[in-house]
Amino acid sequence: MSKEMKVYLDNCCYNRPYDDQRNLPNSLEAQAKLHIQMLIKEKKVQQASSFVLEYENSCNPYF
Repeated sequence: MSKEMKVYLDNCCYNRPYDDQRNLPNSLEAQAKLHIQMLIKEKKVQQASSFVLEYENSCNPYF
């Protein structure tokens, strides 16, 4: 029996693709986030969440 990996992405991860991509660390982190997002969509990994993440998002007027 295989256990599925769970990943937790905080708000910083979600915002990284909108940061200045000319900055190499920003670009690499954005690419990593988008790759992980693809793995979640393909159900190769499971996304974990938390009350804190949900609370932070509920405070964002643009969410």
